[in-house]
Amino acid sequence: MDNLFKYALALHIIFIVTWFAGLFYIVRLFIYHTEAEQKMEPERSILQAQYKIMEKRLWYGITWPSMIITLIMGPWVMSYNFSYYITSAYFILKLCFVAALVLYHLQCHVMFKQLQNNIVKHSSFKLRLWNEVATVLLFAIVFLIVLKSNAGFVWGMLGLIIFSATLMLAIQIYKKSRDKSSNEKEIN
Repeated sequence: MDNLFKYALALHIIFIVTWFAGLFYIVRLFIYHTEAEQKMEPERSILQAQYKIMEKRLWYGITWPSMIITLIMGPWVMSYNFSYYITSAYFILKLCFVAALVLYHLQCHVMFKQLQNNIVKHSSFKLRLWNEVATVLLFAIVFLIVLKSNAGFVWGMLGLIIFSATLMLAIQIYKKSRDKSSNEKEIN
């Protein structure tokens, strides 16, 4: 039974990694897909058709299966010491962040369906911000699991807030430099 637990844990970790990889990459594809909207024809149609194919393969071939397997393996791992996990405040909080991650995934699915139907509702800037939500959730979940304490979580959350603020600042700086570069190209 000990080896079975280790295999379940290993699979859980592997599919968490592939799930996050899929979430990070799908939103990048959404950004590129959205930015292709600004291109002239036929470049726009060619790019958007290619992004649709890439998004569909990633979403249904990697991201959805990874989420499903993660959500199957997690309770399986948890079942080996259920009474400990279900009474640990840090773990309950971790489950709340996992629930937020599932909601994030479902919102990405809504965006995916919109883009597949040629509906562009979000700017690339908003999508860049949206892309960082998964990063924040990843930090929160990993810190909770590694630190296994509420006190450590407080410090971790403080670090997460600082990290999030730094990310937002970096995105703003990137946007300004990109806008400036774009304006300089138009002038020349």
